[in-house]
Amino acid sequence: MKLAPDEILPADGYAGALVGRLWTDEGPCVVAVRKDGLFDLSRLAPTMSDLLDLADPAASVRGHTGTRLFGLEEALAEGRLLAPCDLAAIKAAGVTFADSLVERVIEERAKGDASAAERLRKELATTLGGDLAGLKPGSPAAMALKAALIERGLWSQYLEVGIGPDAEIFTKAQPMSAVGCGAQIGLHPKSQWNNPEPEVVLACASDGRIVGAALGNDVNLRDFEGRSALLLSKAKDNNASCAIGPFIRLFDASFSLDDVRKARVRLTVTGRDQFRAEGENAMDRISRDPADLAAATLSAEHQYPDGFMLFLGTMYVPTDDRRGPGQGFTHEEGDIVRISSDKLGALVNEVTTSDRAPPWTFGARALMRSLARRGLL
Repeated sequence: MKLAPDEILPADGYAGALVGRLWTDEGPCVVAVRKDGLFDLSRLAPTMSDLLDLADPAASVRGHTGTRLFGLEEALAEGRLLAPCDLAAIKAAGVTFADSLVERVIEERAKGDASAAERLRKELATTLGGDLAGLKPGSPAAMALKAALIERGLWSQYLEVGIGPDAEIFTKAQPMSAVGCGAQIGLHPKSQWNNPEPEVVLACASDGRIVGAALGNDVNLRDFEGRSALLLSKAKDNNASCAIGPFIRLFDASFSLDDVRKARVRLTVTGRDQFRAEGENAMDRISRDPADLAAATLSAEHQYPDGFMLFLGTMYVPTDDRRGPGQGFTHEEGDIVRISSDKLGALVNEVTTSDRAPPWTFGARALMRSLARRGLL
């Protein structure tokens, strides 16, 4: 995939503290993304997890010169950009927007049958009534709706985590398994109903501090999860099914958690069949605040000594008919998925199947050996 720097950089270019990971002949390097190139931060922080744990990551990055490794244009041309996280756990919050909550209930009731979706969508709109976006999860109003739906036999596991008191936090992918900007993303080859999920991904230190954010594609198999919620791991965690990037933008004077709360995350899917789908994920419509979701992830009951990346969920699920009337949206091989936001740039990937995408072979052991060879441990 041919990408130019101006296609993936934030609207304000290099103004923010941008960090990423780059493949070199010696192994992956943590880099600062600057106007005059990509600069090695290995002596400051050998891993991204180490960097995010610094007291002030953005100030530390700006104060570290490092060695220039590549220009961004050259790195893109050679496919060297990696997902910007390494040892951090890759977690995701599910059903965090009322807008996509209905689609999750549809998947459940359709039992993985895409042709039933449109009929169920109309039925649920009538059943649920009104706009759920203003309903605070766990509030008295939400609990009253829950009781009414249970009485009518209409309760759902998705409604439980969408408007109930407890957030859904699950493991999206294994550390080191995410792919970066320009890479192929994978769908399970048996899936016939699937979609991209354009999301903001929080970058969190081991003590739970939110220190930055990136963009992510939480690739989803609607047919697998719709058949059974117990198939969530098969629906979510396959080779190349998690994309994060293009960079992590660290919090500083130019970018904060409030910018995350106000972000507009745009999605464009373009296919070889000339199909095009567009939508937007408006973060100000999220049901649970990003800080609350981070707090629900790391607590006295669960720690992450290498930090964590947290997908915040999406309100937009494409439903445009693609394979015929009433069939809704599903990916085709070769689709180009572009997820963008003004402050975070653009994450661009090409769709393939998980068995055809390059296999994941470089894990934590390989990283430790690489760092040891370079004298960085």
